Amino acid sequence: MTLGMRVCAPTAAAFRPSYLRGLSRAHGPPRRDFTCSPRPTGRWTRQVAATRPDRPRVLITGGLGQLGSGLAEILRQQYGKENVILSDIKKPSAHVLSSGPFVYADVLDYKQLRELIVNNGVTWLVHYSALLSAVGEANVALARKINITGLHNVLDLALENCLRIFVPSTIGAFGPSSPRDPAPDLCIQRPQTIYGVSKVHGELMGEYLHHKYGLDFRCLRYPGVISAHTHPGGGTTDYAIQIFHDALSTGRHECYLRPDTRLPMMHIADCHRATVEFMHAPQSWLSLRTYNIDAMSFTPEEVADEIRKHVPQLRVTYKSDPVRQMIADSWPVRFDDSNARRDWGWTPVYGLEGLVSDMLHSIREKRTDEGLPVS
Repeated sequence: MTLGMRVCAPTAAAFRPSYLRGLSRAHGPPRRDFTCSPRPTGRWTRQVAATRPDRPRVLITGGLGQLGSGLAEILRQQYGKENVILSDIKKPSAHVLSSGPFVYADVLDYKQLRELIVNNGVTWLVHYSALLSAVGEANVALARKINITGLHNVLDLALENCLRIFVPSTIGAFGPSSPRDPAPDLCIQRPQTIYGVSKVHGELMGEYLHHKYGLDFRCLRYPGVISAHTHPGGGTTDYAIQIFHDALSTGRHECYLRPDTRLPMMHIADCHRATVEFMHAPQSWLSLRTYNIDAMSFTPEEVADEIRKHVPQLRVTYKSDPVRQMIADSWPVRFDDSNARRDWGWTPVYGLEGLVSDMLHSIREKRTDEGLPVS
């Protein structure tokens, strides 16, 4: 593939949902519109021509991680079950298989991924495949392959097929020399983990391809994301999920961070809503390609105290893990997300009280349904 031969970001109106039509915003001088002239490929061309402009065909990679299934459910409600394809290299549960299309997809297999995109007329790509911070430090070679080689594969395919592509970044994209309270969208980053390095690389590659070739690249820096429906996946902020499970199962939790370690956090419902709203936003609204999003910031001690309002018997001990503590100490304690709030109207719903109440309710309900004891 020769990248320099095509300019291929669809105009904003091409994917603008019906409920956003008629709205307009003024953000300085008009931005350049890009056009796309896809190479005729038979079935792909026929499928795209038959697809409503406000009903994208979405592929989600790494879909069995913390975020994929929930995002797929939201997008399927908006665009139809068959228009959102979940993919991963792991075996899905019966529930995932019954919820909508699922396919095996390895982001390191360029040819197979290309066939999947072409044969299904994909127009939006959400790239969730990645090894997280602590897991990545334990296997740097694998993290480099998945987080960087896999990223290049999906970026190349998005450029070739004129896709709108979303690649999440993270709090981990910042380092000890970054401003910490708050961290702005644009500043020194210099992370000290392979996870963070790969995310900064993704931010810069996506921005480069946007400015040089018109790729419709979009990226949000997520804080720690907290969900009752997925188990911790090897991230440094995962204590903030495990503590809820432990509170309702044993009443005891051993935290691997110091009690005063403050980090940005977000309820998964806010994370999904931010992603969907950002994907819907017309390009003319966006002054950046990568935005911080924020909701709250707390320490292990603060979340434990809030949980004790509902589970008074919770006992928390602290045994600092050197690797995770080092990572956490290099990250911001708060995000400045003023650009996201200004450009496309981002506003979180959940604060700490609402987060704790919802997490305890959801996990208690889940344990009861599964016949498990509740502390």
